[in-house]
Amino acid sequence: MKKKIFVDGSSGTTGLEINERLSKYENIEVIKIDYDKRRDINERQKILNEADLVFLCLPDDAAKESVSLITNPDTKIIDASTAHRTAEGWTYGLPELSSAHKEAIRHSKRVSNPGCHATAFALSVYPLIYHKAMPTDYPVSCQSITGYSGGGKGLIEKYEEKVEGNPYTKAPRPYSLGLNHKHIKEMIMHSGLSQAPVFLPVVADYYKGLAISVPIHTRLLNNKVEGRMLHKLIEEHYKNQHFVKVMPYIDEETLKDSSINSSMPSSGCIFDGAVDITACNNTNMANIFVIGNDAKGIAMILTRLDNLGKGASGAAIQNMNLMLGYDEMLNL
Repeated sequence: MKKKIFVDGSSGTTGLEINERLSKYENIEVIKIDYDKRRDINERQKILNEADLVFLCLPDDAAKESVSLITNPDTKIIDASTAHRTAEGWTYGLPELSSAHKEAIRHSKRVSNPGCHATAFALSVYPLIYHKAMPTDYPVSCQSITGYSGGGKGLIEKYEEKVEGNPYTKAPRPYSLGLNHKHIKEMIMHSGLSQAPVFLPVVADYYKGLAISVPIHTRLLNNKVEGRMLHKLIEEHYKNQHFVKVMPYIDEETLKDSSINSSMPSSGCIFDGAVDITACNNTNMANIFVIGNDAKGIAMILTRLDNLGKGASGAAIQNMNLMLGYDEMLNL
């Protein structure tokens, strides 16, 4: 019997991509609400409770309303909004963090899909906290650069508006200057930190692709763990994960190695002395780079992903696969 899936908020960026991915499944029936009844609360409640699994691709308040309308104890929910990412009773949908996280998702009926910046951040920092290499009160700072699709339809329209001197396309734009980005709460909770990082996101004039960088003073780590040790720790932590790949270690010596330093972006690692932020686009992959300079006692963790893939709809489909008992990698 086919599983019935409802995408509540199917016209947004994430909803559209989820629907496209669901079209690959033969064992799923996507149920839809009549367009002229989409604001009819009784009709919405009927559809929500008819579904085996619901994706919520809505603003926070609307997502909370939809959850309140679900009375069927068997209906499973994946919420792509910010509303439940730190809420009690909800499972955080980032299965790569640990085997316990993955098992919790398999058995959960309420999963919150992580934010794109938070996904890259947690993948970077969680192993260090979990393995006690980084103190929980480490003064973390980080920067993220992302394509404009992460801002949804409104921001996409502003960047793609064909007007002379479009101010959005002049240069990358640091934003959330109040240092209180909506992802920070989940970044703290799901990395294991005890205090907020100083987080500065930057949006640039390209469609999608995200990279978050976390600078580290290795002398402040427990046991003064240096670059290669950090790389080994993170590589070992993710060794059995299909959707997280730890890239070759980078320092001044390894940069001379032609196997990782290519003039062609297709190499997927380093090209022309830089990291290609878009190399994970159109996949559900996250790549983690560890960069070290032991002479100066510093290191950097850089994690890249597709903000619409592993940072949104790809992660949602991965969580659905786990919750419905399918192969985790199905159609990904």
